[in-house]
Amino acid sequence: MSITSVLKNNDAPFAGFRSIFRTRQFLVHDGGQLRRHTITGRNQIAAAGLAAVTIAFSAFGMSQAATGAVATSDEKVASMQQQVDAMRADVARLHADARAHAARLDKRQAALAAVLTGDEDADTLAMAALDQAPATGVNFVTRPFERVARQQATMATHAKAIADARYSDATRTLRKLGLNPRRVLPAMGGPYEPVDAATAAAATAASATADAQADAQFRALFLSWKKLDTLEQAAISIPSYQPVERLSFTSNFGVRSDPFRGSAAMHAGVDIPGPIGTPVYATADGIIARAERAGGYGNLIEVNHGKGIATRYGHLSKIIVHDSQRVRRGQLIGLMGSTGRSTGSHLHYEVRIDGSAVNPAPYLQAGELAMAADRAQRQRVAMGGPVAD
Repeated sequence: MSITSVLKNNDAPFAGFRSIFRTRQFLVHDGGQLRRHTITGRNQIAAAGLAAVTIAFSAFGMSQAATGAVATSDEKVASMQQQVDAMRADVARLHADARAHAARLDKRQAALAAVLTGDEDADTLAMAALDQAPATGVNFVTRPFERVARQQATMATHAKAIADARYSDATRTLRKLGLNPRRVLPAMGGPYEPVDAATAAAATAASATADAQADAQFRALFLSWKKLDTLEQAAISIPSYQPVERLSFTSNFGVRSDPFRGSAAMHAGVDIPGPIGTPVYATADGIIARAERAGGYGNLIEVNHGKGIATRYGHLSKIIVHDSQRVRRGQLIGLMGSTGRSTGSHLHYEVRIDGSAVNPAPYLQAGELAMAADRAQRQRVAMGGPVAD
């Protein structure tokens, strides 16, 4: 049905509409003559409808374009926000890496100072050895730490050499005393578990950075120190401390002329002179095996140091300790005297290995063992805690 027929059938409602689109005539002079042009209402309605459709489509297109532009802008804003968030996360990660590297370098420096000064601390060394570099690669923030890490790796190598030398000196001293280092060191063992190829390859790849190389050096240093520390802790139970403050001998170990009979006799220790009441100290850690009157020894203290090692202190004027008491190296245990088979005030001092008397002099002159025991004792005192009987 056409628009015109609709208008005719609904004449009243569309009367105003028809008055707008009535037939119109126009006179146009083209320069030569006057011409008349007629535009019917139907043509006007058709033109108006076409224009309305065109305007509607144009408006729809513009609205869609505007909506698309807004959507595109929102997407860009969201994308930019994601990039900013990613950048912030990167910055935070870099800051965390820098802090971790700085903390790790501080721990290593403390460990180096501890080893080089002889004031080793187990916790300090363990933290430096176990706090390994992260798997992340080197970046512009952590790169400045690489030079410090290389220097620390070199120092760790030197410190390891010092620890190994100290260990060698101590074991050499033990052998001179006739002691196998295995006697005083704790037993170790366990099944052999080789490192698989993948793990070895990963370790090799990780060593590409100076930080990872430093990790390897500090682990090696820690293992050397741990071996040395074990030996030094054992040295505390080897009699190397002086039993009196001023050490001199009036009678040595071995065969001598007996002071009472004048005939040759075996002297199982050394005689150290001093006034009555001179303090007498335990020469190593141990447990009092006996503290009593014992024949020719007079007042006697015997200390069991473990590993088959024992010491005896005879002719005392006073016994300060009691049986089964635990004593520490350098602890006061008695006072010098002249009890028992004695010609005057002195200390009869013995060292026994597996029950047999040996010359005490080399033990008292074993400087490296004494220093090792001193270091171990300082570490133990630093840890604190009461001495248990």
